[in-house]
Amino acid sequence: MSGTSEPKVAANARPKDMPQSRGHGPGSQFQGGEKAANFATSARRLLRQLRPERVRIALVLVLSAIGVALNVLGPKVLARATDAIFAGIIGKQLPANLTKEQVIELLRSQGKGDQADMVSGLDLVPGQGIDFTQVGEILLLALGVYALAGVFAWLAAYLTNDIVQRTVYRMREQVADKLNRLPLSYFDAQPRGEILSRVTNDIDNVAQTLQQTLAQIVQAFFTVVGVVIMMLLVSPLLTLVAVVTIPLAAVVTAVIGKQSQKLFKRQWGSTGELNGQVEEAFTGHAIVKVFGRSREVEREFAAKNDELYSAAFGAQFISGIIMPVMFLIGNLNYVVIAVLGGMRVASGQMGLGDVQAFIQYSRMFTQPLTQLASVANLLQSGVASAERVFEVLDADEQSPDATGELGVVTGKVEFSHVDFSYSPDAPLIEDMNLEVLPGDTVAIVGPTGAGKTTLVNLIMRFYELNSGTILADGIDITTVPRADVRGSVGMVLQDSWLFHGTIRDNIAYGRPDASPEEILAAAKAAFVDRFVRSLPEGYDTVIDEEGSNVSAGERQLITIARAFLVDPSVLILDEATSSVDTRTELLVQRALKALRTDRTSFVIAHRLSTIRDADTILVMEHGAIVEQGSHADLLAREGAYWRLYQSQFQGTAVDLEEEAAPAH
Repeated sequence: MSGTSEPKVAANARPKDMPQSRGHGPGSQFQGGEKAANFATSARRLLRQLRPERVRIALVLVLSAIGVALNVLGPKVLARATDAIFAGIIGKQLPANLTKEQVIELLRSQGKGDQADMVSGLDLVPGQGIDFTQVGEILLLALGVYALAGVFAWLAAYLTNDIVQRTVYRMREQVADKLNRLPLSYFDAQPRGEILSRVTNDIDNVAQTLQQTLAQIVQAFFTVVGVVIMMLLVSPLLTLVAVVTIPLAAVVTAVIGKQSQKLFKRQWGSTGELNGQVEEAFTGHAIVKVFGRSREVEREFAAKNDELYSAAFGAQFISGIIMPVMFLIGNLNYVVIAVLGGMRVASGQMGLGDVQAFIQYSRMFTQPLTQLASVANLLQSGVASAERVFEVLDADEQSPDATGELGVVTGKVEFSHVDFSYSPDAPLIEDMNLEVLPGDTVAIVGPTGAGKTTLVNLIMRFYELNSGTILADGIDITTVPRADVRGSVGMVLQDSWLFHGTIRDNIAYGRPDASPEEILAAAKAAFVDRFVRSLPEGYDTVIDEEGSNVSAGERQLITIARAFLVDPSVLILDEATSSVDTRTELLVQRALKALRTDRTSFVIAHRLSTIRDADTILVMEHGAIVEQGSHADLLAREGAYWRLYQSQFQGTAVDLEEEAAPAH
C-alpha cells in the first residue's frame, strides 16, 4: 500500500450502471422542498449555533444595555431644557414685582385657574426670561450622553458583526465536513445546483439575516425595557396607554409571519431548483445546442423563474404588510398620547418638557416594535434558509470508519456472496463470488448496465454492500478505514476529472509531496509530456474545472499520469483510453501494461481488442458473472463473450438489428 492520503482520484458523478432515473442530465426535473418550515424548531437550532460565542454575546448585551440606557436618558435631559425655555417664556410675561405664589393667587382670583395650575407646575421666577446659561449646560450634557450612547452602540455593533461572521464560518465548516461524510448515493440523488444553492445562497442568507437582525433585536429589547421604565417615571397613566400596543403588535406579527414562513420556504426551494436547472443547462451547453433543445431549456428556465417569482413576491408582499400596520398602530398611539399629554400640561399635572420627553419615549417605544416587524420577513427568510442547511447537516452519513489495520496490500481481492442494489426494488448484483490473485489483470466486459463500474466502486467502498464481504488480502474492507482501502488503489475513469490549477498540480493530486522528477516521469509514462511541452506555460499551464483549454484526450492522459504517480497496489481502469486517438491509445496501452506489472488490475473495457492479454476476463450480465476465463477459452465456449466479440468485430448492422428485434 502506498502511504498517500485520500483521495487519490475522483469518482464518477454518477456510476454508469446506476438506473437512469437518478441522472441529472439537461432537461431533467427536480423535486423541490415546498413543505412549511418548522419556524420555532429551526430558529432555536439556529440560535444554538451561537453558543460558542457566549462570552462575546454577554459583552454585547452589556454594551447594548449601557448604550440604550444613555440613549433613553437623553429625552429626560432634553426635557429639562424644554422646561427651562418654557418657564423663561412664561416667567417673562409675569409681573416682576410679585413672587410665584402671589402670581398664582392673582390668577386664581381672576378666574384663571388653568393658568394658575400651569404656573404652579413650572420652575420660574416672575419677570425673569430664559436662562441661556442653564439651557446651554443642559444641551452640552445631552450631547455628551448621546455621544457616549453612540460609542457603546458602535462597539456592540462591531462585536455583533464578529459574532455573526464566526458563526457563519463554523456553519460553512460544518456543511463542508458533512459533505465529506455523506455517501456517494446522497450526491446521486441531489442535483448539484441544489447542493450548491444550500452551501452558498442559503448560508449567505443566514449570514445576512443574523447580521441585520441580531443587533436590532438586542437593541430593541433593551430599548423597550428602558423606555418603559422611563415612561413609568414620567407618567404611569400615559404608559398604560402606550403599552396597549404591545399585544396588538404581537398578534399582527404572529398572524402575518405564520402565513409568510411557508412562502419563504418555497422561495428558497425554488431558488435551489433554478440554480440546479441553470447549472445543468450550462454544463451540458454543447449537448443542448447539438440537439436543438435551447427553446425547451429556455421554457424550463422560464417556468422555474416564474415559480421563484411567484414564491418570492408572495413572501415579500405578505411579510411587507407588517411594516405599514405597525406604523398605523404607532401613529394612533402617538395621537392618543399627544392629546392626553396636552390636557395634563394644561391642568398642571405634567410639565411641557415631560410631555415632550414622553412623546419621544412613545416614538422610541414603537420604533423597536416597528424594527422587529421590519426584520420579521428577514427572520422568516433566514430561518427558512437555515432549515435547508440543517437538512444537509441531518442527512444520513456513511457508516463510521472502522479502526482496523490493512497493512501492506499485495493485491489479492475476494468477493464473497456479495449482494448490492442502488434501490431495494431494483436488484443489481446478487450472490457474487470472485477471487483475484495478486498481480492478475482482470478485464470486466458486458453490456451497459451490467454492473461493471458498480463492481469496482464497491472495491473502493463508494457504496456499502447489502450483504456479503469484500476482502483485501483476506481482510474485510469494512473493518479498516476507507482511506486505507482507497490509499492502495489507483483509479482512472472514463469521465476524466480535473480541478482548477496547473497541470503539475493535477498530476500530483494523489501525491502532493511528489518531487518534480517523479511528476515528470509519470507525465512521460502517460505521454502527457509530449503535448505539455508545446504549451506556452508548460506544466505551469492553468486549466479550469472543466478542462476546456485542453482536449478530452489530453484530460484523459493527465488522469492516467495521476495514476502512474500514485503507484498503487491495485489499479482500476474504467475505459481509461476511450478519449485518446488510436496511435496514442497503442502507446498508452503499452505504458499501462508496464504499470500493471506486479499489481492487481481491474480493467473495464468495451473494445475487446484492448483486453486480450488479461489473465482473467469476467463477462457480466444483469449484475452477475456469467462467464469467466481467458480470451481464448471464452471464444472457444461460444457463449456470451463470443457473442460480444462477434458483434464487435464480425457482426453487421443488420445482425445487430435482428438481434435487438423483439421475438414474434
